[in-house]
Amino acid sequence: METENKNVQANRFPWSQVIGFLLSIVLTFAAVWVGKITDLSYSQIAIIVFAIAFIQAAVQLFMFMHVTEGEQGKWQLGKMFSAAFFAIVIVAGSVWVMNSMH
Repeated sequence: METENKNVQANRFPWSQVIGFLLSIVLTFAAVWVGKITDLSYSQIAIIVFAIAFIQAAVQLFMFMHVTEGEQGKWQLGKMFSAAFFAIVIVAGSVWVMNSMH
């Protein structure tokens, strides 16, 4: 019974990956549009692009990295929080260095 379920899942069309790919493309073009075409201030553009990047990272984690799979469907919260902490420190540190070094 279990092997039949795996075979059915293996033969399915990967809709979640296609949707994730399309969402990633749309979010990338949205960030480029905000940065290139809009007449917003630099700080507004940076906030919007960071928000789009955060949404795109979440889409990729759920659609491609299978965050909810494994260990009976539970999230691996410790790994996720530590990865988020490192990402925030790297991004915030990079923005701080770029803004304070003229």
